[in-house]
Amino acid sequence: HEFLHEKGGLPIQDRRRLLQEMYQSWPFFNTLLSNIDMVLAKSDLGLARVYNALVPDARLRRKVFTAIEREWRLTADALALITGQHERLATNPAMARSIRHRFPYIDPLHHLQVELLRRHRAGQGGERLQRGIHIAINGIATALRNTG
Repeated sequence: HEFLHEKGGLPIQDRRRLLQEMYQSWPFFNTLLSNIDMVLAKSDLGLARVYNALVPDARLRRKVFTAIEREWRLTADALALITGQHERLATNPAMARSIRHRFPYIDPLHHLQVELLRRHRAGQGGERLQRGIHIAINGIATALRNTG
C-alpha cells in the first residue's frame, strides 16, 4: 500500500494505473491478488479481538491489535483500488459462499481454542490440554482449507 500513496518517483495516479494494468494482464499478479482477497475473506477481525484478549499486557494488546487492524484495512483498501472490487471475493461468488457457510462451524472451534489457550497459559492441564489445542488448530485449518 505504500507504493500506492508514497510521495516521490512516479505520480500516484501512474502507480495506481500500473498496478491495475498488471492485475489485468499478468496472470501471476492477478493470482497473487486473488489469494490475498481469499485470505482477507477468511479472516475475521472480531475473532481476532477474542484471541487478542489473551494478551495480559493491555498496552501491548492494544498496540499489536491496532497495527493488525490498520494493516488489514490498508490491504483491503489497496486491493479494492487495484482490482476495482470492494466486496471480498466478488469475482468468485462460489468461493465466497463456501467460506461464509463454514464460519458457523468454525466459530465454536475458535472459542474453544481460545479457552484452551487461556487454560494452558494459566498452567492448567497438561498433555491432554495440549492435545486439545492441537486438535482445535487442525480443525480450524482444515475447515478453512489452510495448513495448520
